[in-house]
Amino acid sequence: MLTLVVLLLCSASCFSASVKDGAAGPRLNNNQLYKFSYMTEVLLDSTRGPKENPTGYRISSNVDVHLVWRDPSSKGDQLIQLAISDVKLEPASARPEKNNVLHGSTTVSIMGKSNLAALTKPFLLHLRNGKAKAFYSYWTEPATIRNLKRGLASLLQVQLKSGKVLENDVSGRCTVAYKVDQHRVTRTKLLETCKTAETGFTMHSQVLGVSRKSSSVTVFTFEDGFIRSAVAEETHTLAVNARRSAAADVVSRQTLTLVGTEAGPLEAAGKDVNGVVKSVDGKLAAVGIMLEKVKSQCKGCPSLFEHWQALRKQLEPDRLSSATAPRSFLALIQSIRKASKDEILKVLKDASKSSLPQVVDAVTSSQTAASLDAMLEFLNFTDAKGLVLQERFLYACGFASHPDEQMLQALLDILKGKIGSTDIKESVVIIMGALVHKLCQKGACNSPAVVQAKHLILNGPDSSQVESEVQMYLLALKNSMLREAIPIFTKYAESEVGALSTIALTALQRYDVSLLTNEVKRTVSRVYHQNRRIYEKNVRAAAADVILSSNPSYTEVKNLLLSIGHLPHEMNKYMLSKIQDILRFQLPASKVIQEAMKDMISHNYDRFSKIGSSSAFSGFMAQSADVTSTYSLDILYSGSGILRRSNMNIFGASNGAMLHGLQVMKGWRIEAQGLESLIAATPDEGEEGLESFAGMSALLFDIQLRPVTFFKGYSDLMSKMFSMTGEPMNVVKGLILLSDHSEVIHLQSGLRASAEFQGGLAIDISGGMEISLWYRESKTSVNNRAALVVTGNVTVDLDFMRAGVEVSFETEASLDFITTVQFSEYPFLVCMQMDKATFPVSDYVTKYEGLPSGKSVTLRRGRKQLVPGSEFPLHQENSNMCKKVFDSSW
Repeated sequence: MLTLVVLLLCSASCFSASVKDGAAGPRLNNNQLYKFSYMTEVLLDSTRGPKENPTGYRISSNVDVHLVWRDPSSKGDQLIQLAISDVKLEPASARPEKNNVLHGSTTVSIMGKSNLAALTKPFLLHLRNGKAKAFYSYWTEPATIRNLKRGLASLLQVQLKSGKVLENDVSGRCTVAYKVDQHRVTRTKLLETCKTAETGFTMHSQVLGVSRKSSSVTVFTFEDGFIRSAVAEETHTLAVNARRSAAADVVSRQTLTLVGTEAGPLEAAGKDVNGVVKSVDGKLAAVGIMLEKVKSQCKGCPSLFEHWQALRKQLEPDRLSSATAPRSFLALIQSIRKASKDEILKVLKDASKSSLPQVVDAVTSSQTAASLDAMLEFLNFTDAKGLVLQERFLYACGFASHPDEQMLQALLDILKGKIGSTDIKESVVIIMGALVHKLCQKGACNSPAVVQAKHLILNGPDSSQVESEVQMYLLALKNSMLREAIPIFTKYAESEVGALSTIALTALQRYDVSLLTNEVKRTVSRVYHQNRRIYEKNVRAAAADVILSSNPSYTEVKNLLLSIGHLPHEMNKYMLSKIQDILRFQLPASKVIQEAMKDMISHNYDRFSKIGSSSAFSGFMAQSADVTSTYSLDILYSGSGILRRSNMNIFGASNGAMLHGLQVMKGWRIEAQGLESLIAATPDEGEEGLESFAGMSALLFDIQLRPVTFFKGYSDLMSKMFSMTGEPMNVVKGLILLSDHSEVIHLQSGLRASAEFQGGLAIDISGGMEISLWYRESKTSVNNRAALVVTGNVTVDLDFMRAGVEVSFETEASLDFITTVQFSEYPFLVCMQMDKATFPVSDYVTKYEGLPSGKSVTLRRGRKQLVPGSEFPLHQENSNMCKKVFDSSW
């Protein structure tokens, strides 16, 4: 007992003395060899389900450590040598022989003689007060081996006083917190602060993005002034924000334990470190302590063209409603990202006419310099017949997850050249606005291409007198979300052209409320209350939406309430329904509305008993712990019962972030002159003499697309009416890279975990209209078909072994919005339906391990569930109307 007490007192005094005399790190004794056992392991698994048999591997060995040189003027300045021996490679967890890829193999056969020899060759570490000043190894050895040595060397970096400090180690340049408690030191690395050369990329949309939570803790104990043990555990969890069950864990552990000491080499003489290193081995070089980038080589992997040949049938149009299409789309993107321009062009030229649009989606979504060059060479924008492929390219640019300046510059160059189609020119400018927004989010708002594009679209509206061109620039500005565009939208909100006013108002609604000045709010209020001129109802409805969604004041709300009863017939009903929907769904403006409604002048039976067919309704599509999806449907009719505007929105919310997933806005104008006998139409105030028009505008995942026109003008209406086949008109169709996340995690052990998360969406949105003069009935439909696949792949790849886990989920769904109008009697009968079919949701987890020899083991499990279909509820008046429509049809 006495001996033990003496030893403890000695250890404590040695430990505390090293702090008192200014040394911030442990010291090695001269002429002493420290013998350690060392183990490092990495485990990969999904976060969901039982933690059984994670994939991964363990490397164990012996390590000899001794002092080579100490600065005579500073005892904390030390050069030490480390030598690894008796290396063993084994699975990280126990498993049956059939699931053990290492069964029957030896360490030499797995690693190879040269790798093993390099790993066991001694290396040097220069420590100054416990911090790594230099790491010496051999440039001739593989980078993977150097990284493993770096991981061991980084484990010896420790200070003996509490506090935070910046450190360079194998993980990068990181902030590290130390806590000293007697013989124990806890080192906590703040991994979110680590700076590395490998940056990767991710989505700016939190709803569609991937989040990572990480921790790294190392606990040291000391004996005789030097490390007795070091136990490190580092964990990383990567999860898809919209479905956090689709997540993967990476656990990295290191254990260094002192097993004994014995007499060792004498300390070398020398004045400086460099001279001593040369005397030890002239081939040793300072190679840096931070993890080195390793080029992964896929042995036996198919070429891009071979991969395309295997996938081509899955990318035909008839597969776009099944999960095989986005799954193949994601796989093709991964191959394209590794391919050259010539390889990509070979695939583009080989694709069939029907599959080529999907290949264009994949190539553009790859977002590499080679893929962009290939697309620009392949497409001919002077050819009006190539509209479909050109627009697919442009839309894929708009949905790009991490666009660069070169992509925007390519659109600027296209715009400067000859463009064969007016529609394509519109799409180029509109998508340019979306790229400006994304590049500004990345901090590249002052880059030359962005500055040029901003100047073009900001000056565009006032540079033309052509309505279609002004509309084009306003839509581009709507996508750009530039603050400088707010005064432009404020100006055009009071435009005499209804379409321009509507675009400006809906654009203002997208901005953060804090950016909408009092001048903006006064302008919107003037539009709604028609203080300066008379406006169409749909313009006033858009103005009301801006007011009610922008933290309205008590006075603003009261004035809106007082206007009910003095509006056109259907506008009264629309505003009443809007107010009631906000209260029922508890939207942000509900509290101030409730306060304003305490005044009986603004809230009374006369105002709140207005009847009509117009409506506003919001509801939940889905609710979960990860994401909430809501829908809203606004319907506005003319006084004669003609559908004036319908606006369907779908939003997704996750962790406080909002995504505008879908907006389909249909606008209708029926010319009264010449049609009274057909529909008995009497135009409302402000809508006299308007040209007949029907069209659809879509906003998809926050990106405004080019509007589609069904007919324009009386003659076009009559032509379409007699020639309609009922075939749907395509609004947007294709494959979208919905989420995209790539990063390399530098583990403290010296291993690299590569994480790739991608989400692919196959989507087909079409709209159609049928009019029967014989039956005096019209039917319009918006059909949404989609298949979604999201995969997350985390791999730890050494030259001699590979292990990984893939988590994924997929679904196929459809949503139909149908409007049936019977005009055989007056007022018209109008029935709206929004139907969701039963759809499956499948989750999968795949674990795999492989050796360069080709031997591999793969384990896969899955779970499938069916989500029942339903017809989403709308307002009660609609239900009553539908009963009449179907009864009369029957």
